[in-house]
This record gives sequence, C-alpha cells and structure tokens, in this order.
Amino acid sequence: MLHEPFKVASVQAAPVFMDREATVEKACRLIAEAADNGARLVVLPEVFIPAYPDWIWNLPAGRITENRALYGKLLEAAVAIPSEATQRLCAAAKAAGAYVVVGINERNDAESGRSLYNSRLYIDDAGTILGCHRKLVPTLSERTVWGYGGTGSMELFDTPLGKLGGLTCWENYMPLARYSLYAQGISLYVAPTYDESKTWQASLQHIGREGGTYVIGCCMAYKKADLLAALPELEPYYETAGEWINSGHSMIVDPDGTVLAGPLHQQEGILYAEVDPEKLRGTRWNLDVAGHYARPDIFSLTVRRTPTPMIRWETPSETEPDETPPPPEAE
Repeated sequence: MLHEPFKVASVQAAPVFMDREATVEKACRLIAEAADNGARLVVLPEVFIPAYPDWIWNLPAGRITENRALYGKLLEAAVAIPSEATQRLCAAAKAAGAYVVVGINERNDAESGRSLYNSRLYIDDAGTILGCHRKLVPTLSERTVWGYGGTGSMELFDTPLGKLGGLTCWENYMPLARYSLYAQGISLYVAPTYDESKTWQASLQHIGREGGTYVIGCCMAYKKADLLAALPELEPYYETAGEWINSGHSMIVDPDGTVLAGPLHQQEGILYAEVDPEKLRGTRWNLDVAGHYARPDIFSLTVRRTPTPMIRWETPSETEPDETPPPPEAE
C-alpha cells in the first residue's frame, strides 16, 4: 500500500441516454480528464452505461407493452463482459494510468443473453478487468428490469492504493454486506448510487466513520430533456417532473465521516479529494468494528463466495470407462 497521499475522483455526469457507444466515449473522456488532474482512482455513477432506466418509477408496471419495448431497448444498449465496450474502457484506464470503477447495465451474454444486472466493473491501471459486482438486491421497481446478483462478487481488490471495493446504492443499507467489507479491511469504499437524498449523504458519512474508510459516493445528474430526447414516447409520464430528474449530490468522505468534497448539486462535474494512507492506518485506533470492537464469540457472519452458474457443462473424460450397458445378446 502507498505511503504517500494520492487523489481520488468522483465523476458526476449524465449519460448519453440509452446510447452505449456515445456513453462509453464520454466515460473515456472523463477518465482521461480526471487522470490529467492527478486522480489515481476514478469512480463513475451507478449503471452509467447506457443510463439508469428512470422510467421504472413513472411508467406503471402494468403497462406491459410499453415496458417490454423499453426493456428491449435497454437490453440492446447494455454491456456484455467482455465486449468492445469493456475493451474501450480498459484502454482508457490504461492510458490514464488510473484505477476505474464504472456502473453498467450488464447483459448476461454468457448465459441467456436476455437478462440484465445492475453491475459495477473494476479495472486496474494496466487496463485489466479485476472483477464485476452485480447488485445483490434491486430496489422496488428496479426488480422489473434487473436480476438479483449472485454469490462470488463480494471480494475486495488488493491494490497499491489500498483494498478497493464497495456496494451499490441501497445495498449499503444491508448491514451484513457492509460488515463483510469491513472484515476484509476495506480502505477505498466506492458507493455509486441513484439516491440524491440528504439521508443518503448522511449514510455515506456514517459508513466512513463506522468502517474507518474513505467513501467515494457517486451519482449521475441529468435533466428530463436528456431522457425525453432519447425516449419521446415517455413524455406523458413525465408531465409533472421538474427540469432535473436527478440532482446528483455526489460526495467524498474520509474515515472520520468528514465530507471532503461535495455534495455537487444539479451540475455535471468531477469531485476530487486526497486520500492519506497514514490516516487510514491510525483511524481505527478507537473503533475497529471488525477487529478489537468486534465480539466473534457472540456474533458471526458467513459469506458464501462460490459462484453459482446457471449451467454446468460436463464433458466425459477419455480415460473414464464406458459405463453404457452392452446391448442384450440375440437369442
């Protein structure tokens, strides 16, 4: 782990709504801009590519025809891993020499190719995909577009900057999920979200203090006009909506729960803050919830990390005996 302070960036931006290629291009530009300003870690919003499907909160689920058509459009614009989109993001991270965390609508091309997940892609500074986390529990109406994340994606990534990981949006209200990260020694906690509320801002401060970790909260900020330009058929469902669909309020918090940058209100921009490794080493002196402030003799937590693929393909070995019964002898 580095001993010298370094800079992290939280990118608050609007996607090019429902346009995968254009949003990937914008993400690459923002990664380069943040790195040019000294950021070693760049965090982009929840499902930034190709957009957060905000219509789920306005279009009734019972409007089957409309919802199926919109899901089809989102599926087509989603990101497979690997794909040309992920290759471009990896190239941008390598060119920037920065670690990148970016939210995607992930299409399960390795399985049916027809389901979507709210996923978070981790890329190192050499342009290699470290891993992908699928949001464990989509919130309320989100369940109409995203599946539940499975086991196997709760690990941290041990980087020269520190142990990197996090949770997406209201996953952060799952105490056991948070604790599993604290117990692994997280120091760079990313929390991309679609929540712009003051309660969420307070939650980020709580996580920083509870976990003794830096928290990079990241939200998108975009206007109703951005959405309707891509999906004009939704205009009847947004008549009462204001100019801004989401105001953003991205922020960065230190291990004492102090706000270092933000919240950024109703504008696109990049927040920067300095991470002090020395502070990380000393901050848990009086509170280490997964160390001296834990009571494993009373409480215990089991985390299942074995992936559960939809299909397991088994190919008989050539050395295995043929157990097929012989045909009956002719009389």
